[in-house]
Amino acid sequence: MQLDPDEMIHVINRIKRAQGQLGGVLRMLEEGRDCESVVTQLAAVSKALDRAGFAIVASGIQQCLANPEDSGGVDVKKMEKLFLTLA
Repeated sequence: MQLDPDEMIHVINRIKRAQGQLGGVLRMLEEGRDCESVVTQLAAVSKALDRAGFAIVASGIQQCLANPEDSGGVDVKKMEKLFLTLA
């Protein structure tokens, strides 16, 4: 199933923010920042990526349910499996 690029704009922006946050984590490590700050920022990156993944799966499920004939043979069980890979 192809994802609708218009629906993915928010996901793309979220991933770009996470990319910037990850760069910040790398700088923090290179600068020898304290453990708590690094782990806090790393957790924020991880959460942002998880939310992006969930948004992608949610969009896919909506497409499957709204237009089953256009879903390219993707069924709800397959989307459920994708969802669970993020959990």
